[in-house]
Amino acid sequence: QVQLVESGGGLVQAGGSLRLSCAASGRALWSYRMGWFRQAPGKEREFVADITYRGDDLNYADSVKGRFTISRDNAKGTVYLQMNSLKPEDTAVYYCAAVRSGSSWSNSDTWGQGTQVTVSS
Repeated sequence: QVQLVESGGGLVQAGGSLRLSCAASGRALWSYRMGWFRQAPGKEREFVADITYRGDDLNYADSVKGRFTISRDNAKGTVYLQMNSLKPEDTAVYYCAAVRSGSSWSNSDTWGQGTQVTVSS
C-alpha cells in the first residue's frame, strides 16, 4: 500500500507560481505511475498531469500545458508539480494520486488528502 501526503499549496496572485510536493511512502513505488488531479468548487475532479516511475512518459491536461511541469525524485519518493503563470481558474484543491503502471486512473484508490491552491485576480 502507498501513502501520499501533499504540501505546497497556498494563495498566489494571477501570473505567479507555486510548487506542490507529494511525499510517497510504501512498497514497490517503482511500480506506480504518479499523478496530480484537482477539484474546483462545484466541479468534478479532473486530471492535471501524470508521470511514470522513470519519468519517460508525461501527460498533461490541455488547460495546463506549457504552464505546469510534473517531475519526480525517486530517491526522495517525491513527486512535484511546478505551476507557473497561474490563473484564477486554476483555483482548486489539488490531489496527488498513484496507480499501478499499466492501469487506468479510474482504478486508482490511492489519494492524498489534498492541498488548496487559490489564485487571486
